[in-house]
Amino acid sequence: MAYEEHYQQSLSSKYECILFDLDDTLYPYSSGLSLEVAKNIQGKAGGYDFDYDDFHGFVHGRLPYDLLKPDPVLRNLLRNVPQRKLIFTNADQAHASRVLKMLGLEDCFDGIICFETLNDTKQPSDSAGDSSTDIEMNTDSGNAPVDDLTLPSTPIVCKPFDKAFEAVFKMADIIPQKTLFFDDSFRNLQTGSRMGLHTVLVGTSQRIEGAHHALESIHNIPEAFPELIADS
Repeated sequence: MAYEEHYQQSLSSKYECILFDLDDTLYPYSSGLSLEVAKNIQGKAGGYDFDYDDFHGFVHGRLPYDLLKPDPVLRNLLRNVPQRKLIFTNADQAHASRVLKMLGLEDCFDGIICFETLNDTKQPSDSAGDSSTDIEMNTDSGNAPVDDLTLPSTPIVCKPFDKAFEAVFKMADIIPQKTLFFDDSFRNLQTGSRMGLHTVLVGTSQRIEGAHHALESIHNIPEAFPELIADS
């Protein structure tokens, strides 16, 4: 889908929607939760078949969510952004809901687009086990450049693949050129930019290819995008 050709002409348009990644975007990598996720993924990997519920239950069901604390600053910020706000994560619904609750942000978003939203979890995984593990580890951590890496083939619909973004645009009635996309993952942002989204890297102030903006913290939104904040 050729979105990028329309990007420049739409920059001055008002943003209609904001997509937020969840992990390491709404809370910092330094919280330590993602390290625990990685440990659990490694513990689950083993080359055998398992169903999706089993995988997510093992990876996310044992996490020390008490590492996350309520974030009243972010809550107030989000409550003052009038645009439609959606979570777009590769994680499952249970994990997304738990994280938002721990952060005190459960009522700050208009919807959650997650693993179950994009995939038929009733289908048998068969050969999807190894691929799902690779994707989960490689896409939600934006801590290293990945320009030269080849993504594994997978039947799973998830970031950073085009198919996931196309599905989100369709199901959420999103115009990508009028949408901001916050994520910590290089791959996700590069795909998002190519698909027409206005992309924001979170977790560092150093911009990369595919990110139109870079923020050290999600808390820096008012400084970077003052036009988003509604007048009190």
